[in-house]
Amino acid sequence: MELRDYIRILRKSWILITAMALLGIAASAGYSLLQTPLYSATSKVFVSTQSGGTVTDLAQGNAFTTQRVQTYADLVSTPVVLLPVIAELRLQTDAGALGRTISASAPESTSLIEITVTNADPVLAAELANGTSESLTSVVDTLERPLEEGSVSPVKLSLVQQASVPSAPVSPNVPANIVLGLLVGLALGVGFGVLREVLDTRIRTERDVKSVTEAAIVGGIAYDPKAVARPLIVQDDPRSPRAESFRSLRTNLQFIGAGSAGHSFVVTSSIEAEGKSTTAANLAIALAAAGSRVVLVDGDLRRPKVADYMGIEGGVGLTDVLIGRAELGDVLQPWGRSSVTVLPAGKIPPNPSELLGSPSMEHLVETLAKDFDHVIYDAPPLLPVTDSAILGKLVGGALVVVAAGRTTKHQLEGAVTTLEHVGAPVSGIILTMLPTSGPDAYGYGRYGYGYGYGVEEGNEAAERDNASARP
Repeated sequence: MELRDYIRILRKSWILITAMALLGIAASAGYSLLQTPLYSATSKVFVSTQSGGTVTDLAQGNAFTTQRVQTYADLVSTPVVLLPVIAELRLQTDAGALGRTISASAPESTSLIEITVTNADPVLAAELANGTSESLTSVVDTLERPLEEGSVSPVKLSLVQQASVPSAPVSPNVPANIVLGLLVGLALGVGFGVLREVLDTRIRTERDVKSVTEAAIVGGIAYDPKAVARPLIVQDDPRSPRAESFRSLRTNLQFIGAGSAGHSFVVTSSIEAEGKSTTAANLAIALAAAGSRVVLVDGDLRRPKVADYMGIEGGVGLTDVLIGRAELGDVLQPWGRSSVTVLPAGKIPPNPSELLGSPSMEHLVETLAKDFDHVIYDAPPLLPVTDSAILGKLVGGALVVVAAGRTTKHQLEGAVTTLEHVGAPVSGIILTMLPTSGPDAYGYGRYGYGYGYGVEEGNEAAERDNASARP
């Protein structure tokens, strides 16, 4: 993943990351409030030797104390030192439990022992530190004293710094805990965001399409929450960005030279509800607005929708022509005052695949390609049925509609593979339902989105079509 991918993930997952950061702060604050405050008190003991006054004696004594000081520090947590402290302070505990609250250290190359006591009671912490220091002094004096009667210990421990009563607790460290909770929350939020992005196989951007197929992306259609109410956006609102995207699609199809056989296209998709029928209808209107003679054929003989979208009678149509019950010229219906002609599906047959692969359909494809500048076939999705693959082979190419955020990479790969197996080339990919804001909205400009870019092109014809009543 590149840097911009991580930036996009941060933009997409900022709510999750913020929530996890706040959760981390709340958890650390709650943990800190539930903890019992602990106070720390420290006393210092100096270790010296009673030796002669010569330089040699002093050097030997210093080396001796440096070697022994760590041993004395280890004695601090032993019962021989702690039991007198427990007895003196009348504590209800044992030497093992008390030893776990006391730590002793000897800084390197020094003769000092630092005794630190941590306790919930600040006064008791100071008393324990001082009492332990005094007990250690007594124990060492006893241990180091020679056995001869009246002899003096060569080692002397002196309490050089008494522990004072602490005024602030050392634990919990609320600011540090909150910062730690914030960092952990941010890390978890970013981690979940990256994991969600890695596990998400839905196609959202142009790069996702390119990771599946080398077919050209010929257009992108913005998401319109009112698409159900006004499916023919090129007719209903010709100045909208979504209508402009269909004009941009029209231009791209003319430039790439796809569908060389009379500029015929099969518009299909991987699964249902990706916007293929509205795309086919709006593309036909956009092509007609540029002065082309266009026929829109409803090749979806299972769930035909073109007649409903175009507002025409669909009881007689393609199936009647294919079975010889009607002539082509009798079922073609002109649409409004535009140069769009519509061939509805007709009655739903029991054998759609056989009809679409029949010689009659092949002859019909050739006839329409000769009589019209552009032929747009609305076909069923590729994965559930094979109708589109059969029709794509006859026509000579297919435009695959991919709904951003809905279609998965595996579904698109399956659709492309289905076309390749029958020898039907993929003329191009059309991205639909593209978000108009957010991290996945970048790159719209290349599709010609926005007001003012190319809107004038075809406006006169579009306004003329809009003024005419639908049949």
